[in-house]
Amino acid sequence: MRIGIDVGGTHTDAVILEGDKVIAATKALTTADVVSGISNALDEILSMGGVKEHQIETVMIGTTQFTNAVIERRSLTRMAAVRIGLPSGKGMPPMIDWPADMKSAINAQVHMMHGGYLYDGHLLAELRDDEINALINDLKKENIKNISIASAFSPMNAQPELKVAQAIKAAIPEAQITLSHEFGRLGLMERENASILNTALLPFAAKVVDAFQSALKARGLNCPAYISQNDGTLMSSDFVRQFPALTFSSGPTNSLRGAFKLTGLEDAIVVDIGGTTSDIGVLQGGFPRESNVVVDIGGIRTNFRMPDIMAIGLGGGSLVTENGKQVGPQSVGHRLVEEGLIFGGDTLTATDIIVAAGDENIGNPNSVKALDKKLVQDAKETMHTMLDRTIEMMKPGGKSLPVILVGGGSVLVTDGLKAASKLYRPKNAGVANAIGAAIAQVGGEAERLLSYRQMTREDAIANVTQAAKLKAVAAGANADTIRAIDIEETAIPYMDEGATRVRVKVIGELAL
Repeated sequence: MRIGIDVGGTHTDAVILEGDKVIAATKALTTADVVSGISNALDEILSMGGVKEHQIETVMIGTTQFTNAVIERRSLTRMAAVRIGLPSGKGMPPMIDWPADMKSAINAQVHMMHGGYLYDGHLLAELRDDEINALINDLKKENIKNISIASAFSPMNAQPELKVAQAIKAAIPEAQITLSHEFGRLGLMERENASILNTALLPFAAKVVDAFQSALKARGLNCPAYISQNDGTLMSSDFVRQFPALTFSSGPTNSLRGAFKLTGLEDAIVVDIGGTTSDIGVLQGGFPRESNVVVDIGGIRTNFRMPDIMAIGLGGGSLVTENGKQVGPQSVGHRLVEEGLIFGGDTLTATDIIVAAGDENIGNPNSVKALDKKLVQDAKETMHTMLDRTIEMMKPGGKSLPVILVGGGSVLVTDGLKAASKLYRPKNAGVANAIGAAIAQVGGEAERLLSYRQMTREDAIANVTQAAKLKAVAAGANADTIRAIDIEETAIPYMDEGATRVRVKVIGELAL
């Protein structure tokens, strides 16, 4: 048996799975301290399922904690951003395009140094010992122990990052260092941004992981705990302490994987409707379609693996205008049970509309009987049109696909969706995100620029696949079960030596 937990902005969902069978499922309100909400959800499902703690083999947790910290500019630590790329990188210093409030939140100390390599392996500049020593002296003087290091084309040659990190560790043993080549893709600015964000979250990550583990231990669950990544796979608790940024967008990803598990559909569009937003994504081969463009996190451009998700402001708590022509993006969120009309409040929400139409029996239906029928009908049409329009935008090549509805707010869809070839609303759809967390495997990804003139295509792919496997093992995968699920090759004709960008993604089972 395994437990899946997904901590959302409104609800904390939890399930117990025995193989493929759902033994128990619940939705508990997310609490301000998060841990209480998790504890409440655990109490509920263990009681419902009649399951003893020792029967649980693993616990998987999906969380928006780190994404919210970046968006809300909170729980971030002061750190140092080290760029290895002079002389050519001088004109574009680190964080040049960051929002001012985010720069202020981390108050980073910026260092730019000579060094790095070009895409073809040629040296850009030699590292200078005097610059490394000056960096270490400044870190000591400012008492900074969290450091991001990004070097030009470090996914091709990571030696500059490794050498500087080694020198810092020798002088400051307690330093926590993020090396950009370990989880960012090619593209210095965006990879550097991801590395800086990750570094600013490191102390908070330790607190969050400790809190999760304390909640599980207090409930008598002494089994291993894993955290969801943003590509639909898992990583160990220790791995999260190093790479909290890899959890960004893990919530929508869990929902897509859960939708696949509940329906068996490998290729489909998934609409996850929560209390505040609807997240629309595409399943390809049972995994979320990844975004191939720069992803914006809290106003900051990053380029590490993220699902291709389009979010719109439509959820169960979305506010409805008096004429029904606009629904959302403002929402009462988790306060729906206090402020919605059907719960005795005075705010008209999307859930009130569905109850007034007679499509659902939630709360006190009598409190919305007096709503104007045209208002109710117009609001319903507005909601369905919003979803149809977004689904059309997400269709791969305009191809018609089935649509899977999941999430607690999926009750908002009552009249079908014109953009769907077929509509699925599976059992346990309300906790699909927790199911997605519970079934997740461990993944790894690697990317390189290689020349097919200097090595065979087979050797190039094998080289990158091995690098991806090593990352999966570090994240907690059983090496004997790892397999490649995605190989992407992009020829770059304007570069010398027939350079080709090779990206490989692998997954494997948990190493229990």
